[in-house]
Amino acid sequence: MADPKGFMTTPRQEWPRRPVEERARDWDEVYVPGALLPIISEQADRCMDCGIPFCHHACPLGNLIPEWNDLVAREDWRAASDRLHATNNFPEFTGRLCPAPCEAGCVLAINQPAVTIKNVECAIADRAWEEGFTPARPPERLSGRTVAVIGSGPTGLAAAQQLTRAGHTVAVYEKDDRIGGLMRYGIPEFKMEKRHLERRVGQMLAEGTKFRTSTTVGRDVPAEELRSRYDAVVIATGATAWRELPVPGRELRGIHQAMEYLPLANRVCEGDLEVSPLSAAGKHVVIVGGGDTGADCLGTAVREGAASVTQLDIYAQPGAERDEDSEPWPTYPKIYRLSAAHEEARELRTAPAADADARLFAASTLCFTGDERGNVRALHLVEVDERRLPRPGTGRALPADLVLLALGFSGPDRRDGLIEQLGLALGPRGTLARDDGFATGVPGVFAAGDAARGQSLIVWAIAEGRAVAAAVDRYLTGSSRLPAPIAPTDRPMTV
Repeated sequence: MADPKGFMTTPRQEWPRRPVEERARDWDEVYVPGALLPIISEQADRCMDCGIPFCHHACPLGNLIPEWNDLVAREDWRAASDRLHATNNFPEFTGRLCPAPCEAGCVLAINQPAVTIKNVECAIADRAWEEGFTPARPPERLSGRTVAVIGSGPTGLAAAQQLTRAGHTVAVYEKDDRIGGLMRYGIPEFKMEKRHLERRVGQMLAEGTKFRTSTTVGRDVPAEELRSRYDAVVIATGATAWRELPVPGRELRGIHQAMEYLPLANRVCEGDLEVSPLSAAGKHVVIVGGGDTGADCLGTAVREGAASVTQLDIYAQPGAERDEDSEPWPTYPKIYRLSAAHEEARELRTAPAADADARLFAASTLCFTGDERGNVRALHLVEVDERRLPRPGTGRALPADLVLLALGFSGPDRRDGLIEQLGLALGPRGTLARDDGFATGVPGVFAAGDAARGQSLIVWAIAEGRAVAAAVDRYLTGSSRLPAPIAPTDRPMTV
């Protein structure tokens, strides 16, 4: 603890964002470049060295947060990087994409603004790359065992890196043409520039991990053939079966799933396309769904030049402060948060009819109507109460040339045939069934990440990847020294 009074004398200060008018015209990350390092040491000094650091328990990775906070306060960046990477393979991803349940569990957050843990994490990761503290770590010797990892999202990449470093020969199979899963084509560039992803992939290649892109297991390669070629198989395909909105008019043209829309915008940033076929330019856009994916669609539509953008959230607008009765510390509270995309929408006035920024709260979609050519032209909604029942007399219509459905995901996509070919069992929620050791009912086949856990956060995905790697290592060798931060039955701290 560098400064025992730091949490009393230093106010919370976050990484400043670039002006809205500037950042809404490009796809670069929203934060002011270089503005984090001058403030981060003092922010790390706010960590109060509490007796029981609940931030550890709030983070499934078990990040050693007080330790690297203290090291950053002392500006010992190499040691801070070592402690950070001891529990997290990809801190530059989580430092940008994680909603930071660790901050909700910060002891300081009981009656003050929490330590900016997420910003400190990001600063360490970026500094580590700049200073060369993250060299490739190929194994000293090979085990002679082989592992196939299906899926290259955070779970698959974490599992692959851990197993490669343990000495196994690992090949990652990815259905898309580039590595990264939803981090590549689902996360917009303004939230995480893909150079961070490319850098980690380069590190993994140098360590010996092999990548097989544009290969759908179950279709391009039969699942049984893959199983016969490898000593173990890890299924980390994610939960990509999107939820539908079965209301009248759904068949109209111009209504698309968020994960049909976002990948095309990302391909424009990659240089594959000049203009997205689903571009929001000049259109009235309505996004159905109040979560992070909906916010990603919002920020993307703003940058594409939409005529208007409105986001519908079926829940009532939350308060600005934690409700201590229903969501006591250290659980992650549902409070009103202003993401970069919502800040942009508010200042640019993309949705004049919205309750706050671009969001309409407590709003449920009734139906869509279109023109004589079958194109969507309006979304009809109604306000709902806390039981999601319609409030009489609150129906209205919003102009809509493009509707994006961001309603979450129900489990792994079954269209590729992988699940049926391997004879994998599904749980009651449509996710892959597994035992306490991440093993499916098929010998040598393991399941991890959102495909088995269900839709979750990136920190849980990485924790699953690290834990399943330990399980696979134990299966192949009889024991394992790899860390296993979570069990398949572990869940976030909730009420």
